[in-house]
Amino acid sequence: MNLYQPEYVNVNGEEFRVYLTHEEIQQRIKQIGNQLSKSFSDKRPIFIGVLNGAYIFLADLMRHVSIPCEVDFMKLSSYGDEKVSSGQVYDLKEIDANIKGRHVILVEDIIDTGLSMKYLLNKLKQFDPASLTVITMLHKSDATVHDVQIDYVAFKIPNLFVLGYGLDYAQEGRNLAQIYIPSEKKE
Repeated sequence: MNLYQPEYVNVNGEEFRVYLTHEEIQQRIKQIGNQLSKSFSDKRPIFIGVLNGAYIFLADLMRHVSIPCEVDFMKLSSYGDEKVSSGQVYDLKEIDANIKGRHVILVEDIIDTGLSMKYLLNKLKQFDPASLTVITMLHKSDATVHDVQIDYVAFKIPNLFVLGYGLDYAQEGRNLAQIYIPSEKKE
């Protein structure tokens, strides 16, 4: 299979360069999948992916989870087509599963300010799950202003705009197999 992983890519008129390679991402996902399989070995968790960004991360993560589990999705919006959050969170799709008494593993693509995650955790707690575990592909800890629970972080990153591997810029770039940052930005 040929993956779309150029070293540089132009998205919406801006040039981006590789920040995290496909190999680095896959190695970390395998580690998290193995940890989850051990931590939840006596449970039957339900993974809830936050659309659209987390779908690739969740799909790859599921391939490394070796225990019985289920999957569902919900969808929020706080960015629209912009590079920064609007500061408002909107529900676009609710979960279909009944999570009362269930071990819920919430899978997010990125946590920056923590606004969306705070909203999600408050929302899901209303359904009385047995437990809530939060996994994020990327965490911009310097940008986080809301105190939120994060149990597993694949990568901590600086406060930079990122795309690829499910993350988009005005709906483009999700199909990139690596994580990219603007070319002019230095770490």
